[in-house]
Amino acid sequence: MIFSDFLKALAQLSDRRFLKVVAFGIALSFALLFAVYAGFVQIVDWLTPDTLTLPWVGEVTWVQDLLGWGSILLMIGLSVFLMVPVASAFTGLFLDDVAQAVEKRHYPDLPSAPRLAWMDALIDSVNFFGVLVVVNVVALILYAFVGPFAPLMFWAVNGYLLGREYFQMAAMRRIGRQGARDLRRRFSGQIWIAGMLMAAPLSLPLVNLVIPVLGAATFTHLFHRLNAKAAT
Repeated sequence: MIFSDFLKALAQLSDRRFLKVVAFGIALSFALLFAVYAGFVQIVDWLTPDTLTLPWVGEVTWVQDLLGWGSILLMIGLSVFLMVPVASAFTGLFLDDVAQAVEKRHYPDLPSAPRLAWMDALIDSVNFFGVLVVVNVVALILYAFVGPFAPLMFWAVNGYLLGREYFQMAAMRRIGRQGARDLRRRFSGQIWIAGMLMAAPLSLPLVNLVIPVLGAATFTHLFHRLNAKAAT
């Protein structure tokens, strides 16, 4: 059933409202990553001398160049982890548009849901961004100790967080914040599995820019299915 929710979301990816959110998410994500990279390079430039004298070697003038190229490789590697909170937090600001597009096509008999207040959506996105950053920074340290199981840990941790947050955001549009919490607790296992299926492709560069939109759509379908099941 979770796969059917995802396939429905995937089939709607060409919807212009989906594409609008994808475009905004990509632009904002790259803007923030570029700002982080520029700040990192500036700090390296401040802390690194123009020349460095080494025993038996003499003056070395290419240290900054080496660190500059190294910082590019570092940011490319870290972008796999950084893009998870960045893309997801930004896309969260536009989740309402995705959910409305899904409901208009697949649930046309439903009355229109009130839009979340922009400030509430911003606060939720910022809080979610902060939690994801902190958890993934801690996880980066732990990955060194789990060896080949690091991808599984990445999927499990981010799957739980993404599932929890995206289901909450999709559900509270219809049944309020407390109702969303109660429904999430009742079906926590399915929501975690759905979150892991969303987190797995988030580890792929470029693909991870589209997944938050598909995730928002998938969890909209998941909410309506679980809410109907809970009502029976």
